[in-house]
Amino acid sequence: MAFNNDGNRRGFSSDRRQGFGHERRFEKRFDNRGEGRTENRFDNRFENRRPAPDKVITAMGDADSQPQVAVGGIKEVTELLTKEPLKVHRVLFMHQSGNPKLYELQKLAKRSHVHVQQVDSKILDSYARPNQGVVALMNEKELLNWMDVREELFQAKEKGEKKLIAVATNIEDPRNLGACIRSCLALGVDLFLIPAKGMCGITPSVARTSAGALEKMRVCRPDNLEAAVGELKMAGYQILGLDADTETNLADFKFSEQAVIAVGGEDVGLPPFIKKQCDAVLRIPMMPEAHSYNASVALSLGLYEFARLRIKTP
Repeated sequence: MAFNNDGNRRGFSSDRRQGFGHERRFEKRFDNRGEGRTENRFDNRFENRRPAPDKVITAMGDADSQPQVAVGGIKEVTELLTKEPLKVHRVLFMHQSGNPKLYELQKLAKRSHVHVQQVDSKILDSYARPNQGVVALMNEKELLNWMDVREELFQAKEKGEKKLIAVATNIEDPRNLGACIRSCLALGVDLFLIPAKGMCGITPSVARTSAGALEKMRVCRPDNLEAAVGELKMAGYQILGLDADTETNLADFKFSEQAVIAVGGEDVGLPPFIKKQCDAVLRIPMMPEAHSYNASVALSLGLYEFARLRIKTP
């Protein structure tokens, strides 16, 4: 699937001039992600505002997935963006609502580095009713702030401590993302970095596929992933990408003690803003008949090659 320069998939622009001609593509997008109807399990403050069961429409999603947590309402979403923005994956706004309060709320979401999207009212209603023209889709856990972990990583480099950081970008399949998180925990990753947009959220499908790893794995969403990777590079971390378009083989590559290993999405591969910062882009051995590795498989292989001499088994 192609992306625009700002990381948004073509056909899903928030530009108001496009109108509602893309409803079917929005529906497909939500289908693939397995996101569902409204439910709030984060905070009892919203418990009394949960719509009655007979007023909830099941949103488009995988038949076997749990509903994604969604919060509707201007006051409720404002409170989340003000106090707990890292719990919010995406905010959906009614297309061409004409409501100045929603316009101000959209500016707040962008200042909080939360991705926003313009959709038809029917899609909003499928998540939460009443919603006043806005719905926040929630992550299954609150993510870490980059500013809260960066000093720890810098100090580890200064002290010569071993650190392994994984980066995933443009992954849209929640099962793929869940598998990445599971492999990160198993192979000794200290921190898992994801971008603020261009990814599926930490949905129930992600949590289920991770098989419990999500609760134990430290997941961080920097406001600017490119800048965060650049800071790690300047601190002396080895920045490595996994991509088929290279001659450098992953097998027997010499890793440093502090490394960042990055993988791209299912269709677009490693993004340019990561690739340009890489000290090396590594190719995983593959038979010519195969098109590519699944993103979670590629990340697992890369992490394993780093970890196989570092993890001591009983």
